[in-house]
Amino acid sequence: MKTLFLVRHAKSCWEDPVLSDIDRPLNKRGKNDAPLMAKKVKKLFIKPDLLVSSPAKRALTTAQYFAEELELKRSNIAIVKEIYEALPDTLIHVVHSLPHEANTAMLFGHNPAFTMITNRFTEAPFDNLPTCGVVKIESTAEFWADFTENNSKVTSILYPKKICNASFLVSVAVHAIGFMQPK
Repeated sequence: MKTLFLVRHAKSCWEDPVLSDIDRPLNKRGKNDAPLMAKKVKKLFIKPDLLVSSPAKRALTTAQYFAEELELKRSNIAIVKEIYEALPDTLIHVVHSLPHEANTAMLFGHNPAFTMITNRFTEAPFDNLPTCGVVKIESTAEFWADFTENNSKVTSILYPKKICNASFLVSVAVHAIGFMQPK
């Protein structure tokens, strides 16, 4: 069984108009959200065998926050240039190329491709994976090369606002479940 996490980079800074896109850093919110999400992932999911990042500064910095929280060496983050500005089929090719030994991989990259890939693996598509959003896709595939929509599905999606609003959502869900039960 293979598990893939897609992590969209945290919120980036647009202050410097002459800075190239690939060099844009995280802004203040991004620097707060990345460690928050990394801590949540550590509490909820198993430790990944492999971290793979776009070379873009904002994606790599997000990956570094996750590596630190997950107690992995930053030097072990694989940088794959194809993730930057990737089309969905390019991302699938990257996944198919992951080493067989890794059962759990975490990819750090960008929209719109991450939203598009997520929608391939879910029955409830959405418009936009928010910044620092984390998607967990579980697969029955034995090899990454066999990872497809037919044997894999999204099992959870988390993002900073969802975590911050979690207690509110739990109370709403409890109320809704109670309300919907037959009398």
